[in-house]
Amino acid sequence: MRFDTLTRYPRLLLLGIGLTTAFSGCDKGPATRKVLLIGLDGIRVDILAEANTPNIDRLIANGFFSDRAQTKVRTVSGPGWSSMLIGARTDKHLVNSNDFTGNDYATYPDFLTRLEQVNPEFNTFAVVDWAPLGTTASGGPLISDAIDEKLFFDPEEEDGYSRADSLSVAAAVERLANQDIDAAFVYIGNTDEVGHATSSLSPEYRTAIEAADVLVGRLIAAVEERSTYADEDWLILICTDHGRTDDGGHGGESEKERTIFFLASGPSAIKGSPDTAPNIVDVAVTALTHLGLEIDPAWNLDGRAVGLQRRQ
Repeated sequence: MRFDTLTRYPRLLLLGIGLTTAFSGCDKGPATRKVLLIGLDGIRVDILAEANTPNIDRLIANGFFSDRAQTKVRTVSGPGWSSMLIGARTDKHLVNSNDFTGNDYATYPDFLTRLEQVNPEFNTFAVVDWAPLGTTASGGPLISDAIDEKLFFDPEEEDGYSRADSLSVAAAVERLANQDIDAAFVYIGNTDEVGHATSSLSPEYRTAIEAADVLVGRLIAAVEERSTYADEDWLILICTDHGRTDDGGHGGESEKERTIFFLASGPSAIKGSPDTAPNIVDVAVTALTHLGLEIDPAWNLDGRAVGLQRRQ
């Protein structure tokens, strides 16, 4: 599946020009690089293209976007999120299902933990509401306790994923507004839950994607309203762990399940769409590279940095 970005988003060229100007500002020397990775669970790219998502559209206008990106790991959340946040595939991190038991996160940590290992001065933050990502449930956590702050909102205690997502984003907004965050990950899970409960073609699923876009808007506003924003170079990354079939399922190898999207937006992002489709393992490597880390061959990662302008 391939969707023409400029057909899907007819005003993006003009909007992109305005946003590029707004992002560039005055030449004040090197800005402090920051990363915000937003994970939207279980998004089908053709339904995303049809949904009303003005906040994601705005990021696409000022960024690097592919709706042909691929996941080559099993299309369930465990291996998907592991590969995205680590930059390596299943044969290395050893998670091939939603049972994380037997993982090798000690050798292949998530990108936030990797940052802490390289330089503990990085201020790292994550908030999730799917338990294995941040807790010991099902053999987790994927995101280790080595990062500076990690929050978990339990959907079972918060009346479902919709409210837990809202609480997660509210917590992230507060941190982004008031703390010197260098790298953050925010997980939004209700889209996948609704996809399973209804179908990928249902109005409810599209509405869930549109609700997730509202949450994305809150996160971006928190970044842009920072008092230090003019002196910062924020890279906003958004991706999903897998697509899905028409009936809302996933886990197979169909094109609809393997096709995902990759979005990198901000002053350091290339503007436009790539000729070569990115891969899910590129997300973590792109984040690490933007933050100035040289990828050590000893880390044995599978991803590559994509969508970033060349550093002079």
